[in-house]
Amino acid sequence: MSDKKPDLHSAYALNSPNEHKRLYAEWAGDYDDGFAAREDYQLHTHTARAFVGAGGQGPVLDIGAGTGLCGAVLSGLGVGPIDATDISADMLDQAMRKDIYRDAIEADLTQGIPVPRESYSGIVSSGTFTHGHLGPEVFPALLRVARPGAQFALSINARHFEKLGFAEKLRQLEQGQIRNLTLPEVRIYGDLAAGPNKDDTAFIALFERV
Repeated sequence: MSDKKPDLHSAYALNSPNEHKRLYAEWAGDYDDGFAAREDYQLHTHTARAFVGAGGQGPVLDIGAGTGLCGAVLSGLGVGPIDATDISADMLDQAMRKDIYRDAIEADLTQGIPVPRESYSGIVSSGTFTHGHLGPEVFPALLRVARPGAQFALSINARHFEKLGFAEKLRQLEQGQIRNLTLPEVRIYGDLAAGPNKDDTAFIALFERV
């Protein structure tokens, strides 16, 4: 454990799965009441509502579930069952305490997701593609666990959307693997946020698996 308290700058600076595990092990206990509340974090709410608005339904896999912020909104909107997956066991431990998830799956997305093919009717992700340390190379792993017709709602930080190849990857997937792609843009933080990232936005990639 470091003496420096984890913060948004630390998260944006992550470069590897091991760094991610270390940071979020320290951050897990304080994430909801500290970061999310202090920064007026809103992306999880936008993502969950977009998923439901597009007709999404369970069973759902919450990708990079963290402490379960997005899953809690989904559950409150009547969606279920929901499974959580994250690289951080400590974050998943916090998520499971909310009693909204059916199962917790510890996984590094770059190594795949250890569940059977076509397990889910919905795939959501809020914040996983926000910091820039994870790119569109993991999309095939998400598509593998989605059923034909499954609804996706994936938030992607706008500043990384073109630079890290998300736009190009989605264009490629539209050639026979996904359909009905829309990209509404939302604010990641609310009006109470401060600091250099307070005006950051994200696209929510809404689409269905063919």
